[in-house]
Amino acid sequence: MPVVSELPTAASALRHDWSRAEVRALFDLPFPELLHRAASVHRANFDPAEVQVSTLLSIKTGGCPEDCGYCPQAARYHTGVDATKLMSTEVVLEKAKQAKAAGASRFCMGAAWRSPKDRDIPKVAAMISEVKALGLETCATLGMLSSEQARALKDAGLDYYNHNLDTAPEFYNAIIHTREYQDRLDTLSHVRDVGMKTCCGGIVGMGEAREQRAGLLQTLANLPAHPDSVPINRLVQVEGTPLAGTAELDPFEFVRTIAVARILMPKSMVRLSAGRESMSDELQALCFCAGANSIFYGEKLLTTGNPDTERDMALFARLGLRPMPFVETSGTVHADIVETAPEHSDACAMRAQAGA
Repeated sequence: MPVVSELPTAASALRHDWSRAEVRALFDLPFPELLHRAASVHRANFDPAEVQVSTLLSIKTGGCPEDCGYCPQAARYHTGVDATKLMSTEVVLEKAKQAKAAGASRFCMGAAWRSPKDRDIPKVAAMISEVKALGLETCATLGMLSSEQARALKDAGLDYYNHNLDTAPEFYNAIIHTREYQDRLDTLSHVRDVGMKTCCGGIVGMGEAREQRAGLLQTLANLPAHPDSVPINRLVQVEGTPLAGTAELDPFEFVRTIAVARILMPKSMVRLSAGRESMSDELQALCFCAGANSIFYGEKLLTTGNPDTERDMALFARLGLRPMPFVETSGTVHADIVETAPEHSDACAMRAQAGA
């Protein structure tokens, strides 16, 4: 079995050279050992009793031309999701005020576009500017971006841009055919280049094997900069999409995925995203123990359900958790991820390099 390297700590250099064999070795650890390691990394980098709370609003729903096999917003699938026009800034601002009053610190805006048209950018930029003025973190997911579009969103005050890799490179073509993996990497590059934080993760339970879950996390951890936020979505099966009827992922395997993500990306927010509606309180508690420290909050997650705020706050109370506060000095909840110079040690020399 490959050597599993020493655990990252708050002072450790972040790694971008994880081998597939090393990631598989983490997945294969006995469950108690894996959770212990993940919880140790989490505690070294975050307050384990704090969870960042976000709200996601669909500002433009349905009618997407892409063929993502999981997505009810694809125009080619008959899922009962009707296409809508872009919301007005006034409506979005009212939703953001409600989210803040309910305890959210980050407000995410999602539009079902393959990529926004240049004429759409000023409209979205106005929304971002108004939401930012409320004292909320801002995040958007609008599809592929050009470098110029990324700059315009950054100038409007956008803190985070979400663009998921979805799955491992070798499994990607089993899920999506209308966009290349490199297209996703290019958008992330444009976002990083203008100085925005990246929100990038994937979906598990789409019929992939553990090997592909390891491949997704390896790819995320080996990006030029770790995503500041890593959403781990559990597939929500929607009738009418190609992935409806897929065998459900074992809950313990989902927790393992959270734990490995925490170890590989020790300073990133690891978010429980889609699929929480069907998770028991016990499963969510295990995920928090494994290093998850961010959730989407509210009744709706784009076009699928999400636990309501009262249930979330009741669970927080039972577990002794609290929402992560907004830090006025940095302008965001999440401080910047600062890379430190790698230290040469015997442990570093022992890292396994076998595998992809």
